[in-house]
Amino acid sequence: MAVTSEGLLQSTCVRSGTEAPAPSRSFEAAPELADVEELREVAPADARDLTRVLLVRLAALEEGTREYSYVRASLVELNLSLVRFALRRFGAHRDSMEDLMQVGSVGLIKAIDRFDPERGVEFTTFAIPTIVGEIRRHFRDTTWAVHVPRRLQELRLTLAKAQDALSQKLDRAPTVAELAELVGMSQEEVIEGLTAANAHSTDSLDVPAGDDDEGPGVLGARLGGTDERFALVEDLVSLQPLVAALPERDRLILSMRFTQEMTQSQIGERLGLSQMHVSRLLARILTQLRQGLEAA
Repeated sequence: MAVTSEGLLQSTCVRSGTEAPAPSRSFEAAPELADVEELREVAPADARDLTRVLLVRLAALEEGTREYSYVRASLVELNLSLVRFALRRFGAHRDSMEDLMQVGSVGLIKAIDRFDPERGVEFTTFAIPTIVGEIRRHFRDTTWAVHVPRRLQELRLTLAKAQDALSQKLDRAPTVAELAELVGMSQEEVIEGLTAANAHSTDSLDVPAGDDDEGPGVLGARLGGTDERFALVEDLVSLQPLVAALPERDRLILSMRFTQEMTQSQIGERLGLSQMHVSRLLARILTQLRQGLEAA
């Protein structure tokens, strides 16, 4: 049988040994877990009233007792809506909502444990910043694609706020010098922080790259790679003056061997030399060119 919000207020107080503010009917004890889960259905106004009562009761109970655990669990269930409200500030995120709810619930539990009813502050006023802080700490410590020191993580947040403020003020992206002046840091520190921000998130090379003139495809297929032929071009440019400085016969031997792809025996027949002599000449020429490249 479903329990009404008014009945839950009375029943929870009975279970925890607390006097309800306005009991309306008697309560038949139900299993403790069922009572706690039904607290999710309490109306917001009733939840606030019951939270005040249970927070006072929790402060008077000894930690580790059965009553303490029941009251604490009841407070968590009553105030899970505060976690959902806090999560709206962060919008869409790569983490699943279930995981973020768990993180926010840890912040809610910390708020319940640290709250002092005698200070006269509304619980929501104290709990929301605690929950938001726990979620931000989670993002800071666990969601970076590449681990960077906490100093740089905090610097990234500082620079992000400064960038937003200057972009609105200047109607353009701020320069490094303008950011450094606003946050009171050197330009080198700002550059370091901006570079570290690149490690916050990464994309898989298998994600779709989108449709364009080249057709659909994955990101990895669009990224350029190192063309080893560039090194060959550099070597050829460097070799050109070295080859030009060689004697005419040496240049001819190189041309016949590497341009005309003649064998050493064929070169020997053309020049009237033995194959062994051609081999020694080629070795000397190539050594001379290699030494010239290394000295360049």
